[in-house]
Amino acid sequence: MRTTVDIPDPVYRRLKTEAAQRGCSVKELVLRGVKAELEGGKPARKAQAVSLPIIDSKRPGWLRLTNREINEILFP
Repeated sequence: MRTTVDIPDPVYRRLKTEAAQRGCSVKELVLRGVKAELEGGKPARKAQAVSLPIIDSKRPGWLRLTNREINEILFP
């Protein structure tokens, strides 16, 4: 089945570059993307939740810590 898809120039340039780096055609790369989307594949990049420690301060918005203290808090 043939179809026409309008792809903005900047996106197409990235697509063409990526296909060349992977050693495949633009058509093959587009088909892989469509199949992955239809099969419920994972997105290329997924944001991961980050859990940061809560640090009590007597003055909210102000906390004076050395780099060493920050490292000890983040990497116990």
